[in-house]
Amino acid sequence: MARNKNYPRYENIEVIDIADKGKAIARINEQVIIIDHAVPGDIVDVQVIRKRKKYLEAKLIYIHKLSEHRETPFCEHFDLCGGCKWQDMKYSRQLYHKQQQVENQLKRIGHLNLPSISDILPSQEKEFYRNKLEYTFSNYRWIENSEPKIERNEKELYALGFHIPGRFDKVLNIKNCYLQDTPSNDIRNFVRDKSLELNLSYYDIKKHTGYLRNLTIRTAQTGEVMVLLSIAGELNNDCKKLLDSLNQNYNITSLMYVINTKLNDSINDLNPVLYSGQDFIIENLNGLKFKIGPKSFFQTNTKQAEKLYRIVKDFVLPNSDDIIYDLYTGTGTIANYLALESKKVVGIEYIPEAISDAIYNAELNEITNTMFFAGDIKDVLNEEFVDKHCKPQTIVLDPPRAGIHEDVAKQILKISPQKIVYVSCNAATQARDLTILSSKYSITKVQPVDMFPHTQHVENVVKLELK
Repeated sequence: MARNKNYPRYENIEVIDIADKGKAIARINEQVIIIDHAVPGDIVDVQVIRKRKKYLEAKLIYIHKLSEHRETPFCEHFDLCGGCKWQDMKYSRQLYHKQQQVENQLKRIGHLNLPSISDILPSQEKEFYRNKLEYTFSNYRWIENSEPKIERNEKELYALGFHIPGRFDKVLNIKNCYLQDTPSNDIRNFVRDKSLELNLSYYDIKKHTGYLRNLTIRTAQTGEVMVLLSIAGELNNDCKKLLDSLNQNYNITSLMYVINTKLNDSINDLNPVLYSGQDFIIENLNGLKFKIGPKSFFQTNTKQAEKLYRIVKDFVLPNSDDIIYDLYTGTGTIANYLALESKKVVGIEYIPEAISDAIYNAELNEITNTMFFAGDIKDVLNEEFVDKHCKPQTIVLDPPRAGIHEDVAKQILKISPQKIVYVSCNAATQARDLTILSSKYSITKVQPVDMFPHTQHVENVVKLELK
């Protein structure tokens, strides 16, 4: 329903909990109110801005009493940028709500018989923990209320930063971001300043005009850096000057560009072009080396990923006689890690480029007991495949947020491995899938892991054993 100025305002209401998407919850006469930028324990005034079927959306107007769980945000962009919604909440309380989220979703959605859920594993780093960020160029940035009126001077309105939450057409110009370590901020600010100096046009998201579209920066614990520039036309002389200036001022391992003339920003179906250096960077994780290309999926919190994969190994308990299937293997990070202590690991992944990286990663680490296959898992994982590669003792699942296909779950039940270890970034779809698998399996361990501090997102690892 559209916004209406006649919607009510509520005063002195207590914020009591956190909703599924990380916003806060209050209640008035059994009516649920969802509020942004509030913390459980706050006493607030709110203005209702939308009515939904089961709840009201409200804007925070005034805080009468600050929650004991509040923290002062450390980022200057916090009020507008949607990247770290929970910076105003103490980290210990963030962990509490993530733990509750996992427990509630497994019980409420899955109605599952659960063991005692282990305490969530905190993130080692609370700031600068990401190894990849993607920024958007825009010719019409978000103008803050405190700013004086700006005439439509192109350079003053140009932005390189993040989309405002809920506004695909507005980009917040980022000066300093606490998500990715050096040299990420320096490179982004340099690209903005130099591109303006060279009069390179920024993309108009509504009209689909302009030249510079996106800037992706990847960093690794090895010190290697990848920069990928997305442009809406052929590489021109001014853009070459921009890329040359980047090389002169920064030690960039892989400098690439991609030409994107589509209406969306995805580059999965495009071919990035190497400008200088090599077309990948190398990351170290738990003593292994991994190749990361411009389109590779890799856990974005490397230090925490090391802990996550150790948990997976502890749940699997591999030995030299074990055959393990790693479904949704990606670039083979889990598969190659488990192969060190097992007989054979078979990885399956939908994206062919990821499988190429997985094979390369095995060779890079001199691992000879992994096999990788590209294709839709529900089609690849059939009886003929299992007969050829032997029945696994353990199946590891690490699917995208949508979870596993129902046909995959049914096929796993037919295979009936002794153990299943399910890694998920979405406890809701994980709960749905576990409901199917629980017809033959008991859940014996549950371990939440915080991969993304100051956000509502939580990773969860579940161990299942054949009944």
